[in-house]
Amino acid sequence: MVLLRWLDANVEKIFILICYVTMAGIIFVEVFRRFLFNEQVPWSTTVPVYLFLWIVWLGCTYNVKIRAHLRFDELRLRLPYGGQFACLCLDAVLWITFAAIVITYTTEQVWLSYDNFAIVQGTDDVMQWWFYLATPFAWSLLVFRVLQNLWSDYADFRAGRPFNLHANIFGD
Repeated sequence: MVLLRWLDANVEKIFILICYVTMAGIIFVEVFRRFLFNEQVPWSTTVPVYLFLWIVWLGCTYNVKIRAHLRFDELRLRLPYGGQFACLCLDAVLWITFAAIVITYTTEQVWLSYDNFAIVQGTDDVMQWWFYLATPFAWSLLVFRVLQNLWSDYADFRAGRPFNLHANIFGD
């Protein structure tokens, strides 16, 4: 149970950190090799771009989790309590609807890449679908985060507690 709570609190940060360090390491080493030895591996310009997909979509998920992504708090804070809750519910419905569209179409792209054995440019055996999987995976996690927030908002609404409408990107 403790492990699940820890994963819930840190899964996006862990993946983002791993991808970012890997991406930065590849770029650093290959720039160094290019200027000092006049050589570089052919995949050094494509793999970091694909890793960036994971960083971007998991970053989006993390920001939804901490309520820092695409928010209009100035208006929301001025609404009555019931209006604030209605806006939070509308947020959840819109996120889930948009996520369903994104997951549907990007899953098709993952399957197409998988079925065609698409390989990352400059490699012999690194599959593109491994990287394209970032989008449907992260958006599925985003739906989970939206539902977590909605559950918290519902509990706050039932108890009459103020909503957590202020995002904090520097802590949970």
